[in-house]
Amino acid sequence: MGKRGTVVDYAGEPLYRGDLITYSTRCGNRVRASDAIIAEKPKAVMVGGRLTPMLKVQPTGVDSGYGLGERKTLRTEWISPEHVRLLRSNVTGEQREDH
Repeated sequence: MGKRGTVVDYAGEPLYRGDLITYSTRCGNRVRASDAIIAEKPKAVMVGGRLTPMLKVQPTGVDSGYGLGERKTLRTEWISPEHVRLLRSNVTGEQREDH
């Protein structure tokens, strides 16, 4: 369990800007694992009357899935940390302002 106000992955590791993560993405009717770097400080958004944490991530282009085709764009996207796992902390070398 993380402390109050901290966004964590499914194993309980805290997530911050600059961390390398892996998360689930859809590709047609299939699912693949993709790597990304957290681009902004995690935020909470009101969804259906509940506060839900959201992460803005920048995909690295490293994806699983043989035969699924390559990712078309590397644009930043908002994701829920529900199926996110921390791979490496602070890979960009940025000083964490929220830590």
